[in-house]
Amino acid sequence: MKEEPLLSNLFRTEYRKLTAVLARLFGFEHIQIAEDIVSDTFLLASETWGQNKLPENPTAWLYTVAKNKAKDHLKHNAIFTQKIVVNLKAENPTAEEIEIDLSEKNINDSQLQMMFAICQPIIPAEAQIGLALRILCGFNIAEIADAFLTNKETINKRLFRAKEKLRGNNVQIEFPGVNEINQRLETVLLTLYLLFNEGYYSISGNTNLRKDLCLEAMRLTYLLIENKPTNLPPVNALFSLMCFHASRFEARIDKNGEMIIYDEQDSSLWNEELISRGKNYLIRAAHGDLLTRYHLEAAIAYWHTIKADTAEKWENVLQLYNKLLILEYSPMAALNRTYALAKADGKEKAIIEAEKLTQLADSHIYHSLLGWLYTAIDNEKASAHLQTALKLAKSKGEKNRIVKNIKALNLDS
Repeated sequence: MKEEPLLSNLFRTEYRKLTAVLARLFGFEHIQIAEDIVSDTFLLASETWGQNKLPENPTAWLYTVAKNKAKDHLKHNAIFTQKIVVNLKAENPTAEEIEIDLSEKNINDSQLQMMFAICQPIIPAEAQIGLALRILCGFNIAEIADAFLTNKETINKRLFRAKEKLRGNNVQIEFPGVNEINQRLETVLLTLYLLFNEGYYSISGNTNLRKDLCLEAMRLTYLLIENKPTNLPPVNALFSLMCFHASRFEARIDKNGEMIIYDEQDSSLWNEELISRGKNYLIRAAHGDLLTRYHLEAAIAYWHTIKADTAEKWENVLQLYNKLLILEYSPMAALNRTYALAKADGKEKAIIEAEKLTQLADSHIYHSLLGWLYTAIDNEKASAHLQTALKLAKSKGEKNRIVKNIKALNLDS
């Protein structure tokens, strides 16, 4: 029987759709009921599909069962149902019975509305990402715990507190008005950006890249692009950035799960279709006068898809980092700038700038970069930084890479 892989795939694709629609119907006040109904639907599928023949249309089976369970709940819980039934009948007064809309349009609308409801500054960024992974991406609690390098109990508590906060502040699952979109969109984009980064720079499960997180972030961002009111330049810029990064997935990690540094990547493995899409969305993002971090980071990522290692390339990257740091300073962006500075003006200048970033002293990335900068200039210092990086690194792939770099210094010869 092949119901196990099938059911796992359907859980990944359909759980989030069903949950978004039912959560929108019930509201944050009863969001747990929506999640329970969908979970029970998949539990029933696992129990019955293994014993009986698979349904002709498994997705339709799940939708039918989830709708029936939701209707049964509404019928048998009159107090809870009163407001919901009134709203449903107000939307469709001619309906003889409660109807739950699982059309593609309503699913997309529900996911968009849920995205704006979840991405609220009243809850921490990690809670926003956690709720997005759970409700919008269909990740189970164990997977979310893995992404955050913590345990299921911590995640359950984090998500519970976030839902309580949203309930307590009477957050509605609805699309914001035209005047609110720009203000609310900023938080939504930041959550999607952080979600993508959680996968792109993943250190969970002994892996340096979690494509599933990245692809979910891209899927949700594309939903915003397909929705006319949110198809705005910053959204296109963020999607462009994601396309450029995703284009180098296959070249970024070797067969042993170790990260391949940019200089050593096999550019023939870069995905030209994604690079082309990235360029297209970057052009779309250029409309208007608004310049965001996503525009600048997408432009930097674009230059990283140029295969030639030229002075022009790295000078452009350096100038873009300069603009980014003026617009929105971050120590990690400043550290990344030192790599471009080394390529454009030499390692000596880059070392001076990198050593100013002492707030990153607890980061293995900081010491790895300094190890690279000092290589062939002062190999003793290079080794010292790489040894520190080795102590701070968390994944097996990172550690293996650093060990190779230390051996390459040939200090014992």
